[in-house]
Amino acid sequence: MHETDAARAVADAHRREWATVLAATVRVARDLDLAEECVQDAYVAALRTWTAEGVPANPGAWLVTTARRNVLDALRRAQVFRAKMPLLAVDDVAEVSLAGQSAFGDDLLSLIFMCCHPALRPEGQIALTLRLVCGVEAPDIAQAFLVAETTMRARITRAKKKIAAAHIPFRVPAEHELPERVDAVLTVIHLLFTTGHTAPSGDDLTRTDLAERAVGLARTLHSLMPDEREVRGLLALLLVNHARRTARTDATGRLLRLEEQDRSQWDREMIAEGHHLIVEALRGGTPGRFALQAAIAGLHATAPTYEDTDWNQVLVLYDELLKVWPSPVVALNRTVAVAMVDGPVAALREVERLERDEQLAGYHYVPAVKADLFRRLGCRDDAAAAYRTALDLADNEAERVFLADRLTEFTS
Repeated sequence: MHETDAARAVADAHRREWATVLAATVRVARDLDLAEECVQDAYVAALRTWTAEGVPANPGAWLVTTARRNVLDALRRAQVFRAKMPLLAVDDVAEVSLAGQSAFGDDLLSLIFMCCHPALRPEGQIALTLRLVCGVEAPDIAQAFLVAETTMRARITRAKKKIAAAHIPFRVPAEHELPERVDAVLTVIHLLFTTGHTAPSGDDLTRTDLAERAVGLARTLHSLMPDEREVRGLLALLLVNHARRTARTDATGRLLRLEEQDRSQWDREMIAEGHHLIVEALRGGTPGRFALQAAIAGLHATAPTYEDTDWNQVLVLYDELLKVWPSPVVALNRTVAVAMVDGPVAALREVERLERDEQLAGYHYVPAVKADLFRRLGCRDDAAAAYRTALDLADNEAERVFLADRLTEFTS
């Protein structure tokens, strides 16, 4: 096989199989660093072997088998093979099959829960999930979150040490532990998506790679936990928002507001899939925060036009969302619906009240929303002042261009 073809196959296997291979290897190694090193070596060996012998019929199984053999070799070299022998499963040194994926699915879910254990700091959860579950290299994670590579490596190392020191088990939590643990997992995946959906900084509005990784994680979690309503809610939320990705900017990269977007460009299959999940997530009791957010996003996604959105129902859903998740960001988002239902004056009162919340200090969407309300009321000077404040606080270049254009309207 040509080396280019083998390299392409390895890259594809890295994208598709990394998390499964690592999870299966962690179960044998019982050490995150050792498992990660052995998996990386397996991918290096894959490039060499697949170039010479061709890509195997089941690349994932080949990688699992090779990585596990690397672990056994490392343990032998460390002269702890006998001590570790009781931990090894019968298939650890034999050729394995990923058919069915039940055991490997449990391993993957165990890895996700380990990365998102509540004993870890949120930033550690995110870094570890990106590194171990998504296979993103530390420099890329650092760039995504605007920190130095050394800082990100230290963050990942601290998280791994915490797992070891706290004896965090590699397993799916017991049923009574699931509510707290599932929420941590969902929160991390949601944060990854929002970071990709609207990048905190940079020239582009989005980081599509991060958003798609988050969607992939949500799909994986849903396949492993299909009966969890909030898992359905999160996947639905990500799908209906990601369905708009190509219409959020124009050909020049300029940000388009929801009312300006060409809805014919939205991914209707993805929206339909999300809608089905929303219906399932809302059944059977009080819905959770992800199901309610998905329901709100679904109303926007299924409305034929911005004006035809069921704003009264959106406001009702925001009120319910605030009951289960009393977040000031949710309250700020709710003001958009208030403006459509009760008018911009009522919404402006809500925004001015939220300005006093310390959690929103420096949050550029507060003055941005306020500016838009002043614009609708015809208060040009107040709108210009608010747009100027939002522009000073924003870091994403696409958002800055949008705000600067709006400011120009009121100052030229």
